[in-house]
Amino acid sequence: MIKLLTVVGARPQFIKAAAISRMIRERYSDSIREIIVHTGQHYDHQMSDVFFKELEIPEPHHNLGIGSGNHGRQTGEMLMKLEAVFEKEQPDAVVVYGDTNSTVAAALAASKINLPVIHIEAGLRSFNKQMPEEINRIFTDHVSTLLFSPTRAGMDNLKNEGLLSGKQPPYSIDQPGIFHTGDIMYDNTLFFADKARESSGILAKLELKNKKFVLATIHRPVNTDSDDRLTGIMEALIEIPAAFGTDIVLPVHPRTAKKFESLHDSDLYRQLTPENGIHLIPAVSYLDMIMLEYSASLIITDSGGVQKEAWFMEKPVVILRTETEWTEIVAQGNGVLADANTKKIVEATGNYLKNQPVDFPKVYGNGNAAGEILEIVLNAAWK
Repeated sequence: MIKLLTVVGARPQFIKAAAISRMIRERYSDSIREIIVHTGQHYDHQMSDVFFKELEIPEPHHNLGIGSGNHGRQTGEMLMKLEAVFEKEQPDAVVVYGDTNSTVAAALAASKINLPVIHIEAGLRSFNKQMPEEINRIFTDHVSTLLFSPTRAGMDNLKNEGLLSGKQPPYSIDQPGIFHTGDIMYDNTLFFADKARESSGILAKLELKNKKFVLATIHRPVNTDSDDRLTGIMEALIEIPAAFGTDIVLPVHPRTAKKFESLHDSDLYRQLTPENGIHLIPAVSYLDMIMLEYSASLIITDSGGVQKEAWFMEKPVVILRTETEWTEIVAQGNGVLADANTKKIVEATGNYLKNQPVDFPKVYGNGNAAGEILEIVLNAAWK
């Protein structure tokens, strides 16, 4: 029996962790014991508690209650509290996901006390080190013992940085094992899609028709914290319903909601109304989000996870960034990097509404990434 300590803190990690936790319960309960630590990075009810319940993730054994804050304070508090948990639990390895502050704090705290780090979703690169997530990704990969990349591009990035695959066990921080296993978010999309269609009432609640609306999400600080960028995006959202006769649904992330409060009296904000085809709604549960993605005609987002979910649902995506770590989406022609440029956002949306892409090859695996990852963890010699 090995003891894995899983660290999560944000919505994308809850989704990824759900696939691993479910597989442990169903297939590996006699050989793996999982301890779950929630840092509290996402503390809003709709961004945290609801996800644990819907995704059937066991209640965390530890909740650090960190909350929001600037990167230094948030990461520093996580480091102190995580180290104490690691010393108490004495796991065989620490499992981290993605690229958040919770990820990098757990990886640093574990590596400092010689605990092996298992990084799921390794190797992704936007090649923009002004993004905090890029720094988190690079650092975590370089202190990990087992690295699991969801894409071939991720494997190439790791090789280019000197973390060559094909090394022989036993694996360690100095000689890591690198594996291409597909994407565990795809596992979850397949698992929960039917449940979402059966139980989600979001379409009826909003009086929306299937594929008669555009889904939008905005949450990255680069967009929410810049008046110019947020204005460019809002102007595009206002123009799209009038230009193409389609409604827009925008679940408002807590960070975006806080920014909208400061703009509440502006002429621009006052145009974001259902009468103008724009539905601002609170952050939604995972099953509701899956249903909105499944039913939308296309998706506009700055989220890495939502970009992939768009691909899984075979929907085109307009990306509100200058780069993406999911390069396959753009290379295939199913996504466009529109940044916060009003004209580019509107043009890309119009092009996709008129000409929907139909080819979505299986570049993110076969839907069994969690099983493959756990088999490797159990059978690969590592220390």
